[in-house]
Amino acid sequence: MKKIVTVQEKIESKFRQQVQHDKKVKNAYLLVHSEKLGVNINIAEGKTGEIQADPKQANHLASVGKLFTATVIGMLHDKGLLHFDDVIVKYLDTDLMHGLHVYKGKDYSGDISVKHLLKQTSGLNDVFFPLLKKMMNNPNLEMTVREALEWGKTNLNPVGKPGQKHFYTDTNYYLLGLIIESITKKPFHEAVHGMILDPLKMDNAYINGYSEPKNKPHYPPAHIYLFNTDFIENKRIAKIDYAGGGIVAPLSEYLVFMKALVNGKLVKETTLNKMIYDDVKMGFPAVGFNYGYSVWKPRAIPLLMPEKYFCWGCVGITGAFMFFHPQTEAYITGTFNDKSYASKALRFMLMKVIKPLMEIK
Repeated sequence: MKKIVTVQEKIESKFRQQVQHDKKVKNAYLLVHSEKLGVNINIAEGKTGEIQADPKQANHLASVGKLFTATVIGMLHDKGLLHFDDVIVKYLDTDLMHGLHVYKGKDYSGDISVKHLLKQTSGLNDVFFPLLKKMMNNPNLEMTVREALEWGKTNLNPVGKPGQKHFYTDTNYYLLGLIIESITKKPFHEAVHGMILDPLKMDNAYINGYSEPKNKPHYPPAHIYLFNTDFIENKRIAKIDYAGGGIVAPLSEYLVFMKALVNGKLVKETTLNKMIYDDVKMGFPAVGFNYGYSVWKPRAIPLLMPEKYFCWGCVGITGAFMFFHPQTEAYITGTFNDKSYASKALRFMLMKVIKPLMEIK
């Protein structure tokens, strides 16, 4: 049995080495917390501009924010205000739904369910990355989420029928954000603050481009990089992230959220289990993972990925991750804040964090 302090030092050392030896990574952050094991790590490495990275800085974890969106949907489900099997036409207006999903000449718009959006199986194409590149090339281009969805109807073709296959896209989570607005009668960011951030006293958290934290920050938010562009400071581009991943918070407050989710403070146990286990296999580049309601899970593979590595959580394209590992009761959240770590970050989490944690037992 290895001592706790030795394992903590090992994880911290591996993390710092990873950052220091990779010129692409400007700053990175890691939080590992397990009351069961007595482990508590909250560290930062690198710089934000000329400022030394600090664990107290807020981080934009990209699509990790989708789990907040899915959780709000789960909370509305628990209140009886929607059902996962409902068709989305029940909540969205006629103009938006018209021609939303026309595949091989047939209109499937009325067949899309809330569950299809949550599981990324609606068959809709992705509007985020095409529009992100357009906005990066044209500094005068601005779009609302509804305008982005209308652009998608005109310029993109669906990839399949609803329920036919998994295809990861922010489009689905834009629609979930609009469904939340339709039910709560509030803008998406106000609903998230009112239902999650405020009750959990996540006073340093906010929705990038839409809201501000309750507490005035003492540190600037960490910079994140997509296509060599700092995404955190460009509010014009940030607005199209919306319900697809706009949460910004210190890692310590992401921990507050995950603890609340795991321990039944946000959704019922049955709802959480559905979010985790009502899943589909993911394809390239996430081969080896299953996807629930914004929940990623590595599939058990004999020798390569034993069952003891089972964990669940959410992933961001900037090398961000937020997971719970039941065997060690460990909450693991971090980010390398660069697109080059979209898949490398997960390998780091599994092999350089979870593996050594299991040696403590």
